[in-house]
Amino acid sequence: MFIKHLVTSILALLLLTVITGIAYPLLVTGIAQVAFPGKSNGSLLKREGRTVGSELIGQPFSEAKYFWSRLSATSPFPYNAGSSSGSNTGPTNPALLDEVNGRIADLKKADSVNVLPIPVDLVTSSGSGLDPHITVAAAMYQVPRVARARGLSEDRVRALVEGSTAGRDFGILGEPRVNVLTLNLALDESSTKAGGN
Repeated sequence: MFIKHLVTSILALLLLTVITGIAYPLLVTGIAQVAFPGKSNGSLLKREGRTVGSELIGQPFSEAKYFWSRLSATSPFPYNAGSSSGSNTGPTNPALLDEVNGRIADLKKADSVNVLPIPVDLVTSSGSGLDPHITVAAAMYQVPRVARARGLSEDRVRALVEGSTAGRDFGILGEPRVNVLTLNLALDESSTKAGGN
């Protein structure tokens, strides 16, 4: 009797392993590849035949001619998708205050004439450390600096921000947001067409 139950259990384990461990993942992957090929392959962005990033993972930008992303607390380098994490520093932690003050100083140094209030997402990191988006306010705050660095009009750069703004999901969820990588790629293309730098 024991042997019969043991054989039945082993056969059930093997059958369920094949169904849930091989057949089901292959089926779901196949459906995703057919229905959503771009998303199922990581929402990769390509320019001139090479991959420049993903719409889902932020990238660091520090040059004045680019829009800057949110800070990232991942290690050993920013936006490390293999080490997604926040800083876990609370509002009373001196390390958070140092990080915020450092970013404020960087923003003011890059654009000393900008007197607008600095949006909070430009001086804090996201919970995942990988956030590819900034708020519309954070993008608009950076428009004067980027326009000057590119030799473009603020209206033109502002139009690129508006064109790169995604609305609320299903019209009600979340807030409007701007993907920094796609905005910077659009900015590069616009500058190239205009003969800018």
